[in-house]
Amino acid sequence: MHGSHATGSPYAPHTAEDRTAMLEAVGADTVEELFDIPADVRFDGRFEIDARTERETRRLVRSILGRNDDLTELLGRGHYGYYVPSVVDHLADRSEFLTSYTQYQPEISQGFLQALFEYQSLLVELTGLEVANCSMYDAATALGEAATLADRVRDTTGHRVLVPDLLREERRSTLENYVAGTDLAVETYPMDDGNVDLEGLEERVDEEVVMCYAENPTVRGTIEENLTAVGDLADDNDALFALGTDPIALSLLERPADVGADVVVGDASVLGLPTSYGMGLGLFATREDYLRQVPGRLVGASEDATDRRAFTLTLQTREQHIRRERATSNICTNQAWVALRTAMHAAALGPSGMVDLANRAVTRAEDLAQRVDDLVGVKAPVHDRHHFREFVARVDQPAGAVADDLERRGFAVHVVGNHEIQVCVAGVPDERLDRFVTVLEEVAR
Repeated sequence: MHGSHATGSPYAPHTAEDRTAMLEAVGADTVEELFDIPADVRFDGRFEIDARTERETRRLVRSILGRNDDLTELLGRGHYGYYVPSVVDHLADRSEFLTSYTQYQPEISQGFLQALFEYQSLLVELTGLEVANCSMYDAATALGEAATLADRVRDTTGHRVLVPDLLREERRSTLENYVAGTDLAVETYPMDDGNVDLEGLEERVDEEVVMCYAENPTVRGTIEENLTAVGDLADDNDALFALGTDPIALSLLERPADVGADVVVGDASVLGLPTSYGMGLGLFATREDYLRQVPGRLVGASEDATDRRAFTLTLQTREQHIRRERATSNICTNQAWVALRTAMHAAALGPSGMVDLANRAVTRAEDLAQRVDDLVGVKAPVHDRHHFREFVARVDQPAGAVADDLERRGFAVHVVGNHEIQVCVAGVPDERLDRFVTVLEEVAR
């Protein structure tokens, strides 16, 4: 270690000369100039937090949490509050899982590596594709990685990425951040009654497109009926076809491989996590042709020196800790513990339990839409399609006012238009759905 660390971290080995040279290179006089931190939130060496006993602290935290609104959330749009069996918490909270970091040392990580291998195997079975990695940050970053993979593997003359114009804003924003340092450009194609407008897509797909992205279910809960046609359009123009979905939907809907998907992305944390308001688990599966281009971590099965089956992180030459700037992706750490929970939840449900959960997502959404449609001042669903988990309803009153009234009475829904709200049934008990119908009848007139 070089120099003194009296005013800095002992783990940063830069000398005063090193820091001066770096500051001169970026045109700054001090390290503080690199950070735009407002004075009123800048740490001045004092926390100004009163000392409290453990009992006092617990009482304070309870009082703060008690001020939260007790809302029944029918929000959806990527965040679903399915019930997570208690066995998942009990097993995932074991110290050998909680304290495990990246499993670079297979001789001491066999249990976790096997669990991640099972997670990958689950996704391979559900998608029909040959390769799945052992998780990514979330669905949005998985989509960004799909676009950059397409740019690497597709021998096309252009750099256009096509996404539906109904794509969630956070996913669109992340995708644009991902491609900002490349030649890729994100463009949209139109939707028709909640699903892909095939004519509109056909007008936009040409040899300049490297990837075409669709979702099933869509952001509005509709089940996409034209996936094979979308895949054919992409294939005819040598573009990669990426499909966004999730494990529960995959247990019931067509396998992505059967409709021509080259890459499957989405959020796998619909299993294993309650609604987490941003945190997720990005799934990523693709064809074996692109094995060496897969971002993130891969767990493989091999044999040890005594011919026993063993698991290990494989194909690490794709990663930046070995290949540096020539790496496949700059994603390194993955959501291993969340992937573990997803695998545990799926195993607890079993194949029949997964299918039952998916079937309930269809029937409960259909039943609630019919009941809502019977109310004065409400039409549901807006889209004349089959739905999964959620649907859009039209209200005669301004949607914002209806949502505010619902919130005051204990229910949270999304406002998706001037006269449109979106309702999700995932994880909501039947008695709360009954109460929601009663309240909506009162506020929607």
